[in-house]
Amino acid sequence: METPAVPAELKRALRTPSLVVFGLAYMAPLELLAIFGVISENSLGAAAGAYLLATFAMLLTAASYGKMARAYPVSGSAYTYARKAIGPKVGFLSGWAILLDYMFLPLVVWLIGANYLHEAVPALPLWACVGLFVVITSVLNILGVKVADRANLILMALLFLIIIFFVILSVGQIAGPEGNGFSLHPFYGEHTNFGAISAAAAIAAYSFLGFDAVTTLTEETHEPQKRIPRAVMLVAALGGVIFVGLAFFAQLVHPDPFFDNPDTAAVDVVAQIGGPLFGAIFIAGVIIGEFASGLTCQWGATRLLYAMGRDNVLPRRFFGQIDKKWQTPVFNTVLTGAVGLIGIFMSVETSTSFINFGAFIGFAMVNLSVIFYWRQHRGEHLNPVSYLVVPALGALVAVFLMTQLDGTALLIGAIWLAVGVGILAKITRGFKVAPPEMAV
Repeated sequence: METPAVPAELKRALRTPSLVVFGLAYMAPLELLAIFGVISENSLGAAAGAYLLATFAMLLTAASYGKMARAYPVSGSAYTYARKAIGPKVGFLSGWAILLDYMFLPLVVWLIGANYLHEAVPALPLWACVGLFVVITSVLNILGVKVADRANLILMALLFLIIIFFVILSVGQIAGPEGNGFSLHPFYGEHTNFGAISAAAAIAAYSFLGFDAVTTLTEETHEPQKRIPRAVMLVAALGGVIFVGLAFFAQLVHPDPFFDNPDTAAVDVVAQIGGPLFGAIFIAGVIIGEFASGLTCQWGATRLLYAMGRDNVLPRRFFGQIDKKWQTPVFNTVLTGAVGLIGIFMSVETSTSFINFGAFIGFAMVNLSVIFYWRQHRGEHLNPVSYLVVPALGALVAVFLMTQLDGTALLIGAIWLAVGVGILAKITRGFKVAPPEMAV
């Protein structure tokens, strides 16, 4: 079912600075510190190197997002571009892979927040902390409560303030009499190797999820064909600078790649540079940030499921219903909350890995979309380097990083794709007709 576009109803008021701020806020840079221990252990002490490799991969894909946003100046995503440039069936599977991110991203956010809540209040078992995050967030989303934009801006300002203090205190500790001094070991130390850095980069890509979100604002942007490509590149580049910088300082503060608990390793680093007070402020910042992020992520996931149910991509009687009393998709909210409870049995590393499976497929499809677009418009004499070589490299890097995910992540991802193929076969009557459009 084609959903009619209504660009006339959207005010084109956004410019590049607003788009960049939106993209950076969506990525939530403090997330790096929340998963620093996992990156440090997997990279064998080269967290900055892992983020540098992840940044390289994201910049290649960002260039492809920019080209697709220029070619199709409508609010879109990897699914939209694959559907238009490659075909509706490939587009559907791209959208299905992206749905993996939407469905399980709340789980990851809740799990990270629960680990830090458990660190702050050890008397609360981890399973109870996960349950608290899931129940409170789900109830608020059922009631229709959303975090206000102004509150989100204030929260982002506080989180960036924590990041600034972290850098200042880190420099003081590193350069101080008890510090380890500055070196390039966080990029490639004597104990690491490229395989370890690649595996860590595959997980580090989690921090970049959302860098492409500015493409969804195309129809609200002034001169989108110029500003959207520029904004996507800037968000990926600035995000990379922030992530690499934070990883560099954190690794210098704590050169040992291993921690007692990698899921809350940032607590050890923060306590080392700022003492108990800054440690408490940091933990509070992470918990509040993860709660707000979880609320938003779950809200987005439930609305996506509702849109897919409304279009009969998923069973309408379950997914396409709005509760008469609360005017919210209660079934979808309960479902995503139930999925979140799976986090009780998972580590941060495994959970971030398998949602990256869907992200890497989406990134690969965007790059392939550019190549197909080049083939379809060869008469326009498009630059073969930027429309063929760069996206081909971007697709290869995305697939390579996907292969570096752990076995559990690859298994879950493969099962998810297999289910998607089954659904596609059903709704296309054995692949004979085009699938309905997904609102991804």
